[in-house]
Amino acid sequence: MDILLIAPIVGVLALLFAFYKASVINKADPGNDRMKEIASYIHEGAMAFLARQYKSVGIFAIIMFIVLGFAISWPTALAFAAGAACSILAGYFGMTVATKANVRTTNAAYQSGMNKALDIAFSGGSVMGMTVVGLGLLGTGTFWLIFGEASVITGFSLGASSVALFARVGGGIYTKAADVGADLVGKVESGIPEDDPRNPAVIADNVGDNVGDVAGMGADLFESYVGSIISSITLGIIAFDGGKGVSFALLICAVGILASIIGTMFVKGKEGSNPQKALNMGTYASSLIVMVAAFFLSNSILGSLLPFWAIVFGSVVGLVIAKITEIYTSGDYKYVKEIADQSETGAATTIISGLSVGMRSTAYPIIVLAVGIIGAYMIAGYTPNGIDNIKGLYGIALAAVGMLSTTGMTVAVDAYGPISDNAGGIAEMCELPHEVREITDKLDSVGNTTAAIGKGFAIGSAALTALALFASYTQSVGITSINLTNPTVIAGVFIGGMLPFLFSAITMSAVGKAAFSMIEEVRRQFREIPGIMEGKGKPDYRSCVDISTAAALKEMVVPGLLAVIVPVLVGFLLGTEALGGLQAGALVTGVLMAIFMSNAGGAWDNAKKYIEGGAHGGKGSDAHKAAVVGDTVGDPFKDTSGPSINILIKLMTVVSLVFGPLLAEYGGLLLKFF
Repeated sequence: MDILLIAPIVGVLALLFAFYKASVINKADPGNDRMKEIASYIHEGAMAFLARQYKSVGIFAIIMFIVLGFAISWPTALAFAAGAACSILAGYFGMTVATKANVRTTNAAYQSGMNKALDIAFSGGSVMGMTVVGLGLLGTGTFWLIFGEASVITGFSLGASSVALFARVGGGIYTKAADVGADLVGKVESGIPEDDPRNPAVIADNVGDNVGDVAGMGADLFESYVGSIISSITLGIIAFDGGKGVSFALLICAVGILASIIGTMFVKGKEGSNPQKALNMGTYASSLIVMVAAFFLSNSILGSLLPFWAIVFGSVVGLVIAKITEIYTSGDYKYVKEIADQSETGAATTIISGLSVGMRSTAYPIIVLAVGIIGAYMIAGYTPNGIDNIKGLYGIALAAVGMLSTTGMTVAVDAYGPISDNAGGIAEMCELPHEVREITDKLDSVGNTTAAIGKGFAIGSAALTALALFASYTQSVGITSINLTNPTVIAGVFIGGMLPFLFSAITMSAVGKAAFSMIEEVRRQFREIPGIMEGKGKPDYRSCVDISTAAALKEMVVPGLLAVIVPVLVGFLLGTEALGGLQAGALVTGVLMAIFMSNAGGAWDNAKKYIEGGAHGGKGSDAHKAAVVGDTVGDPFKDTSGPSINILIKLMTVVSLVFGPLLAEYGGLLLKFF
């Protein structure tokens, strides 16, 4: 059997495991009629949003398919369509199961306790995780087997990245418009609890948890996962003869899926214990399995242990960045407590403190990334006669593969969070006993930390993946070095460095405008619907869902087009070297902005939850109100703009890679004119 067949076979195995987990969830008891009713609102709202979003994305995909077919090649266009379809399917299946797992998690907490609730919530997340890696490896492995050309499979990555950006931006705008509206009017102005059924925005808020933090996050890591595989393939062809570099990368990803499946079996909670320990156990177990397998595969396939150490560098970088993120965003550490302390003196000092924490949090991850990049390059490229540049670049790609090899487990842990959050909302809206909400709140609190860690992991993987894809781009257009004294290159660097700021401004503004409409609608309903505050009048949940949906679909278009049009425009006008400068500038400022925004938002969120746990007067205190304001500022930071930047920098690099040969031949029109 051809060794490369293992990749798509293991991809199918991951999908079968996801199907098995989904069937287990479907058999679980969804609870009483009221619980089923609330869950149906969330499910219908989420699926309706996805359907409308995918229609919009479909128009873009058709246009890109035609452009790629005529400008590049029809096999590349076919790969693009397959990548986009796989990303859409991953989001659809993952969110379908997540919106069924939420109510079953609530009922498990009600009937059986924390252990069973953790099991169902994590099983729901594992469906998303295994669907992501299964479709990713199945798609890339199959297209490589059929065509065997790097230029073709880059189209698959472009399709995945394009859908991911729209999913992340659209989902992020949706969820934060609802969240900000629900919090400011409900918790701050009206003094009612979070997820109170009297709040008209509460269903939209719970829908948003799914479209932003399940479908959006899954699409984000799907395209990182695919990008790391493709960059390792394109560089592995050059680095090693006979396709050994390609075989090694695909086998590591296949082992990563098997390790993630085994890792899910280690997630077993105990009553009264911290669920974080169970989730950590699964993550560490899967990473250890990949390391052991990489040791033997590196020696047997490539005849050297140097590529193994490059994978170790990537895995360690991922784990260290995840831990640093936890330190800056978890209520167990001093930084979040500092923000909570500052809430005693009002919202202004809360925001100042959060901004400071976010900025400080960029230092250590960047240093770790720098060490990982240099370490992977030096050790993989080592020869007795000096450093082999191509093998060193292949080492950076392997570092990204090492970090992302257990994506199935990472996504499962991350997607568990919004399912637990939804479970708490359902418990509140169905007025279940306080003990149920205590269990779901504990699961949700851990979920907030895992979400923040997942964002840190996504940023680190984005940096390594984008750098590896950038190396592939330089090879495809024949650039051996980029001259920073060249004014066109400097222009490219400045334009690239500006793009993450412009992108963030557009997405933040979109959340602000949508939240304004949401706040006005919630206030109107509180004024005009008789008996709503007494619990006798029924809020109009659908109108709030429609506001978030319309705003997300409208506002996601410009940021998405920005990432595709600007690199092609710069390449055609200023040339391939200037386009390389653009990618470098975007990578540097993009990674810094993503870390800053994601960590500041996560710290504000957990400072609010720390106060809600009883510190500084607890819920309803002035400190709590200030912390809620800080959290609403942080919401678009951590769930819209911050994580979307990851995809922005990767999508621009993939666009440059796909159109690179065309730009190498016809680019630099402005320079030729003068």
